[in-house]
Amino acid sequence: MDAYSMSISSASRRVTSKLYQDLKTARLYTFDRSHKELGIMDRVLQFESLDPNRKPHIGIVGAGFAGLRCADILIRYGFRVTILEARNRLGGRIHQERLPSGNLIDMGANWIHGTDDNPILDLAKETKTHTGVFDSESYVFDEDGTLLSAQEGDKFSTVMWNIIEEAFEYSEKHGTQIDADKTLLDFFKEQILKQIPDTLEGYERQRKFVLQMADLWGAFVGSPVETQSLKFFWLEECIDGENLFCAGTYRKILERVAKPAVDGADIRYGTRVSEIYGKSTSPNGTPRARTADGQILEFDELVVTTPLGWLKQNTHAFHPPLPDRLSKAIQNIGYGCLEKVYISFPTAFWLTPDVNGRKVQGFCQWLSPNYSKDTNPAGWTNEIVELASMGPSSHPTLLFYTYGDESRHITSTLRSLPSQKEKLDFLFNFFKPYYSRLPSYDENNPDCHPVVAVATDWLGDDLAGNGSYANFQKGLKEGDKDIEIMRQGISGEGIWLAGEHTAPFVALGTVTGAYWSGEGVAKEVAGSYGRRMAEKLGKEDAITN
Repeated sequence: MDAYSMSISSASRRVTSKLYQDLKTARLYTFDRSHKELGIMDRVLQFESLDPNRKPHIGIVGAGFAGLRCADILIRYGFRVTILEARNRLGGRIHQERLPSGNLIDMGANWIHGTDDNPILDLAKETKTHTGVFDSESYVFDEDGTLLSAQEGDKFSTVMWNIIEEAFEYSEKHGTQIDADKTLLDFFKEQILKQIPDTLEGYERQRKFVLQMADLWGAFVGSPVETQSLKFFWLEECIDGENLFCAGTYRKILERVAKPAVDGADIRYGTRVSEIYGKSTSPNGTPRARTADGQILEFDELVVTTPLGWLKQNTHAFHPPLPDRLSKAIQNIGYGCLEKVYISFPTAFWLTPDVNGRKVQGFCQWLSPNYSKDTNPAGWTNEIVELASMGPSSHPTLLFYTYGDESRHITSTLRSLPSQKEKLDFLFNFFKPYYSRLPSYDENNPDCHPVVAVATDWLGDDLAGNGSYANFQKGLKEGDKDIEIMRQGISGEGIWLAGEHTAPFVALGTVTGAYWSGEGVAKEVAGSYGRRMAEKLGKEDAITN
């Protein structure tokens, strides 16, 4: 989940919340089950420490946050770890590029979701990564390009977030009775009648604005509000507390998370896994991975941390075939297409107050524009985070979030253009109707002309599964069970799954979720190996006592 998603869980709701019950169960269950068994592991590994080749050998497919955290835990327990990474870098969907100005930008996640007991926030503090929070007035343009007053913008934004809050509560409380095809937009249309009754003057105009603002939900999950499942909307809630923009980028956090693996694992870059074989297919009773260049690599256990989108496209790569219920779970969960476009300027002209004393700090939205028919005939709503108000990490750059058909249009067009100049011209022209409406813009001032643009293309990245991260779409009937099924993997075949799509419910679709998932699977693998070793050594009573 990206953009500025927010958590609505109150202290009273937390006690009964399915999100936090799941978090407690998922994390404490893993620890309680494994810590006694790991005592057995410690003893086994002491005997095997003289010969590293006798240590249990765990393979990890993918070096994103889930894979790196999994490797960290397994190395601590004394396992031999090999990471198979198809890219020539670490991080997966956590990746940075450098602008000509020298400033780093995150091509993947930008946010730390929640401040209440969040290990990623702890890592940000440890690495002195600068974070920011936006608490300024709303800056919203209507469909004709007219700037709403701060009072109106705040009013409509408040109504929208009130409905979002009600939707979270309604979904969690009544999810079992909600029709699978009912969407978040349907809920908005119902609630807007209560929030803005027809007894209010100008109620039709106000309702129209709020429904247009509902489109902004797409930048949270990478798919439109009209396809967001209401039945499983509660799974989109995040950890309590503020949501912080990672202004200093994820670079130092990634380096910190990767360090144990870099120091202690065998990382094989440029190694694309094409097929995965379970224990039952091997004469040695061990899982194996076949690489694109024909290598067959054998392990004691194999953890697959590829993105959900990759799993969706490659269920045929598993041998024996995945259990039917697991295969259905993988296909049932949605996969968004959030993309980002960074546009940099010589100066941050939007921070200079206009004649009315207004400036943009933080977010700005252009709702259903009808003034950009040449480039945006569908009237896609656009939103930015401006990066010039980030303290020590500031630079004069606008970050546009896109999703759905707009993302598909931009990425496919950029792929079709042969030269860098044509790509830049396309991006500058596409977004000019929006940035040219910011305060203090002057067409004749060179400081208001963009100098560079950088766009992501996760939709064109098959290693990312041609998308961004998991979400929950209309038609979904057993979303929570689907996640639980994916968490189980096929441990009997020595194959485990990890990633943001198998995270505790409260962290699905987030960096924290990927981190927790990798950690949890590592402890499960270690505990499972410990149980087997206990049985082998005749020490079963050491676990139960």
